Amino acid sequence: MKILIKDAIIINEALRFKGSVLVHGEYIESVFPYTLPKDFDFSTVEVIDASGLYLIPGVIDDQVHFREPGLTHKGDIFGESRAAVAGGITSFMEMPNTNPQTITQELLEQKYRRAAEVSAAN
Repeated sequence: MKILIKDAIIINEALRFKGSVLVHGEYIESVFPYTLPKDFDFSTVEVIDASGLYLIPGVIDDQVHFREPGLTHKGDIFGESRAAVAGGITSFMEMPNTNPQTITQELLEQKYRRAAEVSAAN
């Protein structure tokens, strides 16, 4: 399924312009600065009208404290990753302040597996 995010204010690197973005599956297929091609086929896409809205790249949070395992009464990967995504975060790096602390490759692999099961972000 293709989705066209139309007429957004696009911010990327040092650029800011009105335009549209065509998404195919999980990937950005095309960025159209200012106007769409005259022969664009709207019948093949779902259109999201983003007039007046900003479209920015996902943000990486390089210091999160999800507290899983061991301290999930403070937060867990499932809930905290969803809160992050709601705020525009698409990727995160978790601090090892869990119980046990994530300080070995084996524990890190366990954390990766858990995140693959429940996380809403990378």
